[in-house]
Amino acid sequence: MTERGQCMLKHTVRRSRQLSAESVVKDHQTSCGLQISTTTVHRELHGMGFHGRVAAS
Repeated sequence: MTERGQCMLKHTVRRSRQLSAESVVKDHQTSCGLQISTTTVHRELHGMGFHGRVAAS
């Protein structure tokens, strides 16, 4: 995932913290137009310091 994609993912998560990973993937795909998997979202969010549900950072 590129830096721009990570930045947009972080923005998506901070905007609505209680979304599930599947909802984050769908929202990110509609905003960026990039195809990413749920596993990639889990990995990237964990690397950014978000664990479990997104609200628990």
